[in-house]
Amino acid sequence: MSNNKTLINIENLLHANDENFASLALSVFRYQHEYNTLYRQYCDAWHVNSSAITELTQIPFLPISFFKTHKIVTGLFSEAALTFESSGTTGEVTSKHYVKDAAVYEQSLINGFEQFYGPAENYAILALLPSYLERKNASLVHMAQTLMKKSRHADNGFYINEWTELHKKLQRLELQGQKTLLLGVTFALLDFATSHPTPLKHTVVMETGGMKGRREEWTRKQVHDLLKQQFQLEDVHSEYGMTELLSQAYAMKSGIFSCTNTMRVLIRDINDPMEVAETGSGCLNIIDLANVHSCSFIATEDLGIIAGNRSFEVLGRIDHSALRGCSLMAL
Repeated sequence: MSNNKTLINIENLLHANDENFASLALSVFRYQHEYNTLYRQYCDAWHVNSSAITELTQIPFLPISFFKTHKIVTGLFSEAALTFESSGTTGEVTSKHYVKDAAVYEQSLINGFEQFYGPAENYAILALLPSYLERKNASLVHMAQTLMKKSRHADNGFYINEWTELHKKLQRLELQGQKTLLLGVTFALLDFATSHPTPLKHTVVMETGGMKGRREEWTRKQVHDLLKQQFQLEDVHSEYGMTELLSQAYAMKSGIFSCTNTMRVLIRDINDPMEVAETGSGCLNIIDLANVHSCSFIATEDLGIIAGNRSFEVLGRIDHSALRGCSLMAL
């Protein structure tokens, strides 16, 4: 998977576990500090002595906004295998994530999904992703494509607004007792559920967040309550991911997320980017070992709570005026 195996073992990263995650993350920190010029400059701006970093909470986390203004890569590669780009309004600067090795992303994704849901081959996968399908380089579309490729089910497919066709397929799969994943952007799932209520017993409904200006913002509880009512479900699932990450977290009920093996979440103080803890409330910092060729230590703009069992809840977005660190350097 990598021509840098002598520098860092990619396979070890993709098969991380609770016992070795911290040591692997520290090795990735040292690797990226040496071979990612931008990240090293960011650490230098905070006067960080890399050799003194011995705990995950001591690692500097790069503000996610840098993916909008800089090319974030570790090491040298002339051409990215994949480029993921965030959505944005007309004229807005978007984030770009340059992925050196598509196999690293795909193996991380499959391993993480199957950690929670079992073999992808067991599922028919239906992806309701308007707005994402209508633009290039959406990581969520590639995620669905990768799962479909592993699943190989004849009924896999993407949908934009073909609600009648989607409704009929769901009914048929339900009658067959086929395990199905209905993956959808939030506003589209709400619209579909409102117009085509369907009892679902064999289907996992997974929302990925996002109203994208199509609806007023709802709380996750409001979203899940409507979906549970319309689909007669006990629980609605959620996926937490973003353009700048290659790993995901999943919530199987109540919007309480758990990380896949290549990902951990820490909490930082809203007023001090270097004040980081393993539990509590504040801004979410993400460690993503699959980001070995970009940056594995990302300071997001999401507010959240991390419980003692490392599960976390996303509360919303932080006000940009409260962020420090993003303007620390003019690189």
